[in-house]
Amino acid sequence: MRLDREQSLELDAADGLRGWRERFVLPQSADGRELVYLCGHSLGAQPVRAADCVEEVMRDWRTLGVDGHFAGDHPWTRYQERVAPALARLAGAQEHEVVAMNTLSVNLHLLLVSFYRPAAGRKAILIEKDAFPSDRHAVQSQLHFHGLDPRRDLVEIAPREGESDLRTEDVVVTIEREGPRIATILLPGVQYLTGQSLDIAAITQAGHRAGCTVGFDLAHAIGNVELELHEHEVDFAAWCNYKYLNGGPGCIAGAFVHERHGRRTDLPRLAGWWGNDLETRFEMGPEFRPIPGAQGWQPGNPPILAMAPLVASLEHFAAVGLPALRRKSLALTGYLEALVRERLRGQVTILTPADPGQRGAMLSLELRCGRDRARAAFETLLARGIVPDWREPGVIRAAPVPFYNSFEDAWRFVDALAATLA
Repeated sequence: MRLDREQSLELDAADGLRGWRERFVLPQSADGRELVYLCGHSLGAQPVRAADCVEEVMRDWRTLGVDGHFAGDHPWTRYQERVAPALARLAGAQEHEVVAMNTLSVNLHLLLVSFYRPAAGRKAILIEKDAFPSDRHAVQSQLHFHGLDPRRDLVEIAPREGESDLRTEDVVVTIEREGPRIATILLPGVQYLTGQSLDIAAITQAGHRAGCTVGFDLAHAIGNVELELHEHEVDFAAWCNYKYLNGGPGCIAGAFVHERHGRRTDLPRLAGWWGNDLETRFEMGPEFRPIPGAQGWQPGNPPILAMAPLVASLEHFAAVGLPALRRKSLALTGYLEALVRERLRGQVTILTPADPGQRGAMLSLELRCGRDRARAAFETLLARGIVPDWREPGVIRAAPVPFYNSFEDAWRFVDALAATLA
């Protein structure tokens, strides 16, 4: 493969999805130049239509007031129904198994209340040693809430010495060895630092064989890799919608509860009015009758203004389909990897798995020049209009998102980094 700029332009010309870039507003520099935005794994770009969706809610608020809950083109009481079908397809779930609500960490706590039920001899939670801090905080606080000690009741899985990624067989062996004392497993669908896509099916099967409930944080997986939560019988999952799903900063998050749990009455939950069956909700009675499925875990009404931008993005996902986006993602990330190996050989270590099936739209590059020089290189990239992100002590993460990034973006990033490190 030729790896010059002309080749990147030829690949872009042949890209059947290149027109979708125009449906997103990409960040600009102070002088109005469009940036090479490779940070969609942290905050996705704004869909052009997001402003219209927000204005629609604002207009109904202005003109209808409280009647907007039941009137208008998209009444707020049923606004969740605008996003559920697309979220279900992206999660590989049935529509009643997903819900848009709260934020990611809040959803993890609500779900752990139901699915982490420590009992005599089975009290531990399994997480990865390098879990995203928010997940670790949630799990540790759940252990403390039950009067347990994370030093004893937190089981951690880590890559082998000298490796950056988890091996599925090591995860399974750990579950088999520690299973009798593990109540709940909580792992990422895609690891935030390395970009490794975990084998959800194998981990869930191993967890269930050991008698554990199994959940996943899908913040870096939803809208990035293909998921089959229902088929793989995952018990629960949660995710944010502002990364690959482009819902905007701090937008409403998502949750999944497998249908075999959706009608259970023996699962405790922190109930709220909005999780009550809509048919009886406004009778204002004292009895809680949960909506069957994931919506029954809603404690309160959703922030409609925070859901509106997500509607715009999910319309795009529905139009294109994740399989087509995934095909481009594989090509785009593969091209980025080829550029890195050719032009940055000996200067960076790729932490992300080389197997395309074990990664999404991101490469994590550990610079070998020391922390200070690596940080200076990152700052130089920003000054040149290239926007990846930084993770201590010396990792640059770059995500070529198939909706709005191009092969030329990948080339420009590597060309700028090579020049900076030269």
